[in-house]
Amino acid sequence: MKKIRYFISALLIAAMPASLLSCSSKDEKPKYSKELDNSVREEIHKNAAESDLLTGDKLENGVIKWLSDWDINPDGTGKNVPTDLAVFQERYGGTVKYYKCTFQNRYDKLAEYINSDEGIDFFYGGNLDAFPNGAIKKIFAPVDDYIDFSSPLWEDVKELNDSFMWNGKHYMAGVQATGDKVGVIYNRKTVAEAGLEDPAELFAKGEWDWDAFESMLEQYVDIPNQRYGIDGWWFEFGLMNTIGIPPVSLENGKLISNIGNPSMERVQNWMYELSQKGYVAIGSDDLGWTEHPAYIGEGKTLFYPSGLYEFYKEKAQWSKTFGNDAFFVPMPKDPKADEYYIPTGFEAYMFVSGGSNPEGVAKYLDCKRFTHLDENTKALADKQFLEDYGWTQEMLDMKDSMQELAEENPVIDISKGISDDCGELLDDSLRKAARGTPWNETYESIYATVDKYLDKINAAPEAADVE
Repeated sequence: MKKIRYFISALLIAAMPASLLSCSSKDEKPKYSKELDNSVREEIHKNAAESDLLTGDKLENGVIKWLSDWDINPDGTGKNVPTDLAVFQERYGGTVKYYKCTFQNRYDKLAEYINSDEGIDFFYGGNLDAFPNGAIKKIFAPVDDYIDFSSPLWEDVKELNDSFMWNGKHYMAGVQATGDKVGVIYNRKTVAEAGLEDPAELFAKGEWDWDAFESMLEQYVDIPNQRYGIDGWWFEFGLMNTIGIPPVSLENGKLISNIGNPSMERVQNWMYELSQKGYVAIGSDDLGWTEHPAYIGEGKTLFYPSGLYEFYKEKAQWSKTFGNDAFFVPMPKDPKADEYYIPTGFEAYMFVSGGSNPEGVAKYLDCKRFTHLDENTKALADKQFLEDYGWTQEMLDMKDSMQELAEENPVIDISKGISDDCGELLDDSLRKAARGTPWNETYESIYATVDKYLDKINAAPEAADVE
């Protein structure tokens, strides 16, 4: 039996600049789009038709309305029709109608559509800022009437989904824990020219940990000669997640603060040391507060921790930034942790209150689960990475290794969804050590306030003011 420990925590990624772009239900054609080969469609159709996992007839209403800053359908990145969408199309005659918005105004536009009775059906929960706030405010509806987590399709992720229950109901439909949330992106040519051992080889030997990570930084960083260490906005949270203990956890229906845990103190003190040694490029006098991912391709920066979505596009696009020799590995293991924990994403979807077709959304999510479970269909999905994104088999194998780590010991951070104020406080505060502020100063300034935020929600979870 795998050891499963589900953690729900409170971290907030950096605030993104406001945008003047607005949402629209108007269909917008991408620069170009791809279509699946007929032979692939035929195989998907056959697999879905013959499987006992998918039940029911074609939908009378196959249109489901999706509000997001990204499209499930093919777009201008060279993305093909996703395999799970093709299953939905072939098995249930389904269609995803895209309502476009920006990341920054997602919730404003969602409120507008709810008030206008547009009937938006589903919203992405994987940004981990929708729960429990959205459940408390009744922006989102329980999914239990439409998804049976005890069914053969969903039983493998039932325990994970049960971790996100609020007042006895499921508000997040989690398809899977994902290992691609944050990995260490680097350039193999840069590493080799510096005389360093490839992180992928260290990982294969079981030696990719904090010590190896810091040792490479120590040997590489030379700021006067434009050799920088760590860049990007994801590394603080990525490193914190490797301790396996989130800043805030959900235990027995109550939110619990863990910022006083000794392991949190340890990782914060380590990030402070990395900062003091000049290994953190973002925020430094040389780079300022602008990230420079292209420095990976130019051989100027050693590590750029980020989501693997950076590689979910045609090779011409990702190699332009990171170089032809770009590769990635998981975040380094905490040498004192009981398991190898990595930042874990949660591919999850929220059912919008007042949605016009929750049954259709449930069938689409069934198709997603089917794609993960049916070996023949999963193989078709993997083939897309090789053919559409120009991946090598080694990249696909590393992604699979990260997925296995995430499923074995998931560390899922969701406090962006606790409250705006609590999330902003933690986001700013938990980054300060990597920016040169000793952890003891930060802890003393925030621990009582964090407790007050959590106590308020715990005392009245249905009535709490979570603005």
